[in-house]
Amino acid sequence: MVELKPSTPTTRLLPVETAGVRMREAGFGPLTLVMPYRGRDEALAAALEAAHALDWPETGRMTGTTERGILWFGRAQALLIGLVPDDGLTAQAALVNQSDAWAVIEMQGDRAAEALARLTPVDLRPGVFGVGHTVRTEVGHMAASLTRSGESTYMVMVFRAFAHTAVHELGAALEGVAARHGR
Repeated sequence: MVELKPSTPTTRLLPVETAGVRMREAGFGPLTLVMPYRGRDEALAAALEAAHALDWPETGRMTGTTERGILWFGRAQALLIGLVPDDGLTAQAALVNQSDAWAVIEMQGDRAAEALARLTPVDLRPGVFGVGHTVRTEVGHMAASLTRSGESTYMVMVFRAFAHTAVHELGAALEGVAARHGR
């Protein structure tokens, strides 16, 4: 009998290091989309604070960390990262498990922004897109979420089905950066 083994979207694709930038899979654990019911925004924010000690994120921002936090994920939507949502949140919001839906790639290194700039229309300069900023955008023509989680660290989320393409596109952009700087 064939034994199936669970795998992540980027199994056998990552980690990779090019141009001084390391790409690795960010293992978050649970990912839950949180969408407040109409008129329940304040109650949800209070429940989130009480249950997980996290503030509801402002538009384009993240609160907490990439290991245990919540990031803005669109109008009236946020993504809870690394936490199983407390049962108290269900009275205030619709919760949808997204754990298997996304490939999450962390890019870390001084030239990560330079490589990403080849693939996304987002202005990644530190004064514009600082640590804790997040945006829904495209990366190499793929729908994505892009978050700056550190001074030279970015989290790229694409749908699981695009994991291979994302790693390829990001790798090609890094190769271009390496060639430009003479490796």
